[in-house]
Amino acid sequence: MNYRMLSYITGRVILISAALMSLPLTVAVIYRETAPLLSFLGTMAIMAAFGVPLAFLVKVKRKTFFAKEGLVCVSLAWTLLSLFGALPLVFSGAVGNYVDAFFEIVSGYTTTGATILTEIETLPKSILFWRSFTHWIGGMGVLVFMLAIVQKTDMGMMHILKAEAPGPKVGKLVSKTASSARILYGIYLALTVVMTILLICGGMPVFDSIVNSFATAGTGGFGILSDSIAGYNNVFCEMVIAVFMFLFGVNFNMYYFVIIGEFRRVMKSDELKWYFAIVAGATVAVSLNIMSVYGDPGSSFRYGFFQVSSIISTTGFSTANFDLWPSFSKVVLVLLMFIGSCAGSTGGGIKVARIVIIFKSVRNAVRKMVYPRSVSTVKLDGEIIDDRTVRAVGTYLCAYVIIMCASTLVVALDKYDGVTSFTSVMACLNNIGPALGAAGPAENFSGFGIVSKLVLILDMLLGRLEIYPVLTLLSVSAWKKN
Repeated sequence: MNYRMLSYITGRVILISAALMSLPLTVAVIYRETAPLLSFLGTMAIMAAFGVPLAFLVKVKRKTFFAKEGLVCVSLAWTLLSLFGALPLVFSGAVGNYVDAFFEIVSGYTTTGATILTEIETLPKSILFWRSFTHWIGGMGVLVFMLAIVQKTDMGMMHILKAEAPGPKVGKLVSKTASSARILYGIYLALTVVMTILLICGGMPVFDSIVNSFATAGTGGFGILSDSIAGYNNVFCEMVIAVFMFLFGVNFNMYYFVIIGEFRRVMKSDELKWYFAIVAGATVAVSLNIMSVYGDPGSSFRYGFFQVSSIISTTGFSTANFDLWPSFSKVVLVLLMFIGSCAGSTGGGIKVARIVIIFKSVRNAVRKMVYPRSVSTVKLDGEIIDDRTVRAVGTYLCAYVIIMCASTLVVALDKYDGVTSFTSVMACLNNIGPALGAAGPAENFSGFGIVSKLVLILDMLLGRLEIYPVLTLLSVSAWKKN
């Protein structure tokens, strides 16, 4: 383990995160919020005290950075930033205890959107801004952001990009990792700005438009109203958010290919085709099923498309209490929770690419049983997927199921029913936010016990970082010097 390089990168990330707190600090100044202002200043000072020695006083002798360091660096950085990021909520009095504040900020950074808050509207504007801004920071990746703005060398940085970016396969758009990171963040920022402008044009207040765009871009779903997007009762804004939730669930590489005119590569994407097909099919199925609830096709499509887009992109916004919908619609939404969005997007879940690989692997296995001498390969986007990637997908799913079952057993020791326990774990592990039952879209996670909250915090980190970085951080062997 290259401890000096690990300390250097971690320190830089802490300092960058402290600098980003200047934005909610500015909001506190604008709205004259004294307690939040002091809380952000205090947190920034604490982070500087930790970050400066790590980033500038530790002399890096060896810049070699391998996969093990990349995995540990990513999970350690996310954990530390969440620990520091929770401090303003506690110092300002917005959240009563540190565990709840930690839960809230981990939910923010991991773009989960699960909340322990019961009276959101009473919070200071700067705290609301910080909650939603953590979605935007965590959506594309904390360390990817660092690579985009400060990293001057590509030595080993691809290991960080692979550890933080979601999906079975991660590649660079251009030759340099830092340049790839800048391209991705440029697209990310542009989409966020366009969405904000559209919401403002649709009549949503400027502050609300900004924070809701942050929450949508990061596919996080922290609302600033207790009844989420339904509180605005604005069809235009609902459709803008629904469309952008869908767009942020697309692999960002596709947008780059569109920009440079490589439309053929976009049309070849199997994952994109499946993503479109799943969203279209689920929207039609849910809209028809809830027709009996809303009475007319227009309203049914309005609520059906919004909720399908929200769940498959793992954003978690809501315009209706879908826990009251017919069982068929709830089952469809639960299945979408598992699937999630595309690899290389800001969304969570298993990812459509993995579902496609699994489906094609099963199909090939059946064909092999019928025709034992046949040679079958798994192809994605017209290219053969190597056996190592296919095995990695299977291993990931095994780890996913084991973690989900173990977490559900622990959470089930709490006072809630089986549906609440199971779907709350699903909602956190897949970074969705709202579950069913007592953790449904009209409820929150405040009633869970401390042990359950800690398990769900771990699930959120495991889900966002796709399991292996967190398991590597917890592994004793990973910390050995050689």
